[in-house]
Amino acid sequence: MTYVLRPAGLTDAAAVTDLLNDIDRLEIGRPETDLHTVEADLKRSDIVLDRDSWLAFDGDRLVAYGLLWDESGGERVDIDHYVLPEHQQAGELLLDAMEARALDKARANGAARAVVHLHLNTEPTLDTRLIEQRGWYAVRRYHVLHRPLDVAEDVVPEVPPGVRLRACVDEADRARVHALYQSSFAQHFDFQSRTYDQWQEDVDADVLDWSLVWIVGTEELGDAGFLIARDDREAMGWIPSIGVLREARGQGLGGLLLRHAFGTFAARGRETVGLGVDTANATGAPALYARHGLTVHFAVDTWEAVLK
Repeated sequence: MTYVLRPAGLTDAAAVTDLLNDIDRLEIGRPETDLHTVEADLKRSDIVLDRDSWLAFDGDRLVAYGLLWDESGGERVDIDHYVLPEHQQAGELLLDAMEARALDKARANGAARAVVHLHLNTEPTLDTRLIEQRGWYAVRRYHVLHRPLDVAEDVVPEVPPGVRLRACVDEADRARVHALYQSSFAQHFDFQSRTYDQWQEDVDADVLDWSLVWIVGTEELGDAGFLIARDDREAMGWIPSIGVLREARGQGLGGLLLRHAFGTFAARGRETVGLGVDTANATGAPALYARHGLTVHFAVDTWEAVLK
């Protein structure tokens, strides 16, 4: 079969969204990709679409999509790769192009090799034998968790004595959330340090509802944790980040942030909330989420390849 490959453009966002939702239906049973999420990916400042994006067509039908970006400025490069199950050859063509581009990017950064990461559903539409033959291997597993919400039971909790919780309301608060993010995630697997400007782009600061970003602390420690929530996903309310400083863990601050988010989402009419977690997280996060009623929606593996 002959496939036509070309770079993606912003005008392709709707077609890419449709493809990703077709893949969602196969992998997790329902569509969960939003157009604005695809558009945000295609607008990343660290991506040159002509060189860092790929579309594969079978005739007029889009059957595969790839995107590459470089957050590290060194050897680490990330890719997204999506392909319909009956078009594995198109997926291989994208992998050829993406691996070559990843190595070029790493070398341009002064690195001797590229360490490339790809996130795939544990039951992906991509035939993983194709990447195993290329030397890829799974290095980490993540769970996407979800929880039903009940407006009668999930109410915003009272803040205990000695604890302070506030919404992010100004530039100083934003900078504080960034600092808390950097500190609380520094020891996490695959953490990439981000400048304030880079982080603002990562969280879509221009469109993020900052009233759904909260900072928690204690009188003794000061600001010690944060939670970022988003209410712009059609499938569910979403918590992309929650972190508590190492010295403040075990005091119930993470649980307070979660319950605050649950109550806020429920009051807004949301029926479900979700978040992602590294199953090997050593901070106790998986147990915390389980105690608060979050269960596994689906699982994702991080695959790695070392290219030289």
